[in-house]
Amino acid sequence: MAQFFSIHPTQPQLRLIKQAAAIVRAGGVLAYPTDSCYALGGHLGDKAVMARIRAIRQVDDHHLMTLMCRNLAEISHYAKVDNRQYRLLKASTPGSYTFILQATREVPRRLQHPKRSTIGLRIPDHPVVQALLAELDEPLLSSTLILPGDELPLSDAEEIRDRLEHHVELVLDGGACSLDMSTVIDLTGDEPVLVRQGKGSLAPFGIVHG
Repeated sequence: MAQFFSIHPTQPQLRLIKQAAAIVRAGGVLAYPTDSCYALGGHLGDKAVMARIRAIRQVDDHHLMTLMCRNLAEISHYAKVDNRQYRLLKASTPGSYTFILQATREVPRRLQHPKRSTIGLRIPDHPVVQALLAELDEPLLSSTLILPGDELPLSDAEEIRDRLEHHVELVLDGGACSLDMSTVIDLTGDEPVLVRQGKGSLAPFGIVHG
């Protein structure tokens, strides 16, 4: 049975954040709010957590996860970032963007694209996630909380508890989130490439959608 924490969306209670971090460190899977939609998260070094998240979403081993990071310094630890990429990241973070970048050796191979050695990274603009990341002192392995057969991500914590109470250890209720996923931008080439249009604006990247 999942635990359910009602947490303040802008001033999250430290005791709840510490309890959530302890659940993550112990190998638990949690559902948590972001500045786009709710997401599933767990410890980045736990292979079993990654398998459980994929099983909840019913996606195969080729489905890639995202690393939720606190800041640009943390992104630079897990991804190779040149000056051009850094300027784009600085202009658009924190926010509802997932960036595809070349992974460093700090990223386990199972989290990288098998052929391109890339990784998706994001700096979320949400106080609850930022507080959790600060307490963990490392990125959070993450995936959009969209369940099999659904067209949209889940945005209501009570519904998440009803549907996932036997599949996750914790639901962090930070209030309703957007139904939009993050915008995914591939920064590995000479120019930014749109992979998925979501909540984030394309203006910082000079991309004209469609």
